[in-house]
Amino acid sequence: MAKIIGKPLPNIPWEDKPAGYNAPVWRYSKNPIIGRHAIPTSNSVFNSAVVPFGNGFAGVFRCDSRALEMNIYAGFSDDGINWTIEHEPIVFEGDPYVTRCEYRYDPRVCEIDGRYYITWCNGYHGPTIGVGYTDDFKTFYQLENAFLPYNRNGVLFPRKINGKYAMLSRPSDTGHTAFGDIFYSESPDMIYWGRHRFVMGRRGGWQSLKIGAGPVPIETDEGWLLIYHGVILTCNGYVYRVGCALLDLDEPWKVKMRSKHYILGPEEIYELAGDVPNVTFPCAALADADTGRIAIYYGCADSVTGIAFTTVDELIEHMKKYPM
Repeated sequence: MAKIIGKPLPNIPWEDKPAGYNAPVWRYSKNPIIGRHAIPTSNSVFNSAVVPFGNGFAGVFRCDSRALEMNIYAGFSDDGINWTIEHEPIVFEGDPYVTRCEYRYDPRVCEIDGRYYITWCNGYHGPTIGVGYTDDFKTFYQLENAFLPYNRNGVLFPRKINGKYAMLSRPSDTGHTAFGDIFYSESPDMIYWGRHRFVMGRRGGWQSLKIGAGPVPIETDEGWLLIYHGVILTCNGYVYRVGCALLDLDEPWKVKMRSKHYILGPEEIYELAGDVPNVTFPCAALADADTGRIAIYYGCADSVTGIAFTTVDELIEHMKKYPM
């Protein structure tokens, strides 16, 4: 059995796997957990990130306004399911030349040595990877953009690797990218990023158009467990599904295993119908080292937020049964 390397999380949101259910990931029976009108100005709340914080949880949420402006907001929860989201977007302190905002969306949050780092798709003459941090989810500081445009899906690792900060990303283009593979980069200081390494690329079927890292990778005794999204272009448009891979602990650009079959895809009405139909897009995962339980937060049809459950053993067994 695989073991998650990390902290226990006894209050992780959880619901047991339904009897007779044979997929490796199962949805919360009361999805969606966050509706599209969670704050007075929101058109939609989706593609958001959460972490344990204090005795409960905190997060950074993508809330597109009713003007369809994209921005990110702080939120808090006692149980990881019922959320209170601030009504005003996050204001970052820092160099005004960097903090000026064209748009912000699809955040991830990663705790490293007690500090909470946020990465997001940042509008800076095109989409790139914004980087910031907070200690209390009240005051936020923005650092330099990690890369030149164009890039998306910047996801930090939860600890330094070989003495360096590490990030996955997906170089892209200025539009709705019709391509995309996952790359690895490292930094001595969270400012200067380099030593870029190819990790993995598109394959056939559900992940034939583009792929991108999802939640912060989960460290296990067998490798980094990466949950990612894959996209196919069908005659009815894009479809976003979820897969998983296992990366080497010391050299994460080396893929040890990868799922050929997706682990979650749009099936329920809140995933099939919305501003962008047929989307399941993971941005966060909570993990309990004691039980191996994992709770995945994902955006549904670019409109609402859902949660789904699995275990580290479920995902690793899935990759062994259906290898790429």
